[in-house]
Amino acid sequence: MSDRRTHIAALDGLRGFAVAAVLLFHAGLLRGGFLGVDLFFVLSGFLITGLLLGEAGRGWVALAAFWGRRARRLLPALVCVAVVSVSATWAWGTSTQLRLALDDLPWVGAQAVNWHYITEQIGYWNASDTRIFAHLWSIGVEWQFYLVWPLVVAVVARGRYGEQVVALLAGTGALLSLVQAVSLGAAVDTTRAYEGTDTRASALLLGALMATAPVRSMVRRVPRRAADPVCLVLACALAVSWAVTEGEKAPLLFRGGLFLHSLAAAVLIVLIVGVPGTRASRVAGARLPTRLGEISYSLYLWHWPVYLLVLPRLSGLGDLGAAAVAIGVSLVAAEATKRLVEDPVRFRSGWARGRRGPAAVAAAALIGVALWAVVPVPVPGAGTVDISRLK
Repeated sequence: MSDRRTHIAALDGLRGFAVAAVLLFHAGLLRGGFLGVDLFFVLSGFLITGLLLGEAGRGWVALAAFWGRRARRLLPALVCVAVVSVSATWAWGTSTQLRLALDDLPWVGAQAVNWHYITEQIGYWNASDTRIFAHLWSIGVEWQFYLVWPLVVAVVARGRYGEQVVALLAGTGALLSLVQAVSLGAAVDTTRAYEGTDTRASALLLGALMATAPVRSMVRRVPRRAADPVCLVLACALAVSWAVTEGEKAPLLFRGGLFLHSLAAAVLIVLIVGVPGTRASRVAGARLPTRLGEISYSLYLWHWPVYLLVLPRLSGLGDLGAAAVAIGVSLVAAEATKRLVEDPVRFRSGWARGRRGPAAVAAAALIGVALWAVVPVPVPGAGTVDISRLK
């Protein structure tokens, strides 16, 4: 297997570890598993910037083509999950869950649900268990990054020192994002610091920094015997942080903790990619984490609606049994979505050849709009007891 393929497998494996951490966190089994989202952010910044710089090095960045590829990669599964989730909530969810799902759905479509929650002062840490789209705040952050950062790279990556300028902007932007996060993280409700695009851009930009030529050239000079122990320390640091961090209660989380976690992830990624044959690369590239990584996007999309709708019906199995069933359902849904929806549209294969893929996604989106318009919005408090009528 070539180094290139090994590196791709290892990055898929890191995605697998990240999504596993998130699944265990939302199941109540891993206190700091939400930090897996930051690993996703760093990976996205690294990979997207690498693609953009590769195009810039060949002459120019085809922005329309880039955004088209992002849309084919991300939209089909998102539309599918949104439509099925609203339908399932209508059938099996509570009236509160349905009302809030219909309230959130337009913002999901606009890729701005994170700012919807922020402006409406909907606390992430205490209100997410009533919202089937609560986890999509992170997808909104990534979409917003994909809109802005390629424009920056397309403009500044030209010329002899283009990658140095990109590195400078990425590093400076990450530090400014850190300052903003520390400033806003002192609030009683930390949702603004946790879900804001400006405050979470540090993870994406640290990944972007690692993809630039100045960093890559330094990493290429690191011998494998030095990279191995550093990767071990970084991987252990990430694992410990996932095990012990207690959400917004962690005293250092919004005082640089998120930034340090993202920095450790970024350095680990660039070492795995830049130093061939490390033990970390072989572990991350193993079959199980790689397979999880390959379905990680759909798995992330499905798991939270499944948890909200399925877990309350499995209380008789105990916490571990219920979590195992919900994770199993999520895995099956994710595998089916990848094979039947994601890959055909992304690679223009199977049923999605030619114009059928975009047409099917557009039709599914229209179905979502129709659901939003047709499904009756439950009246708050409907079905409860009016205490004024009690005697």
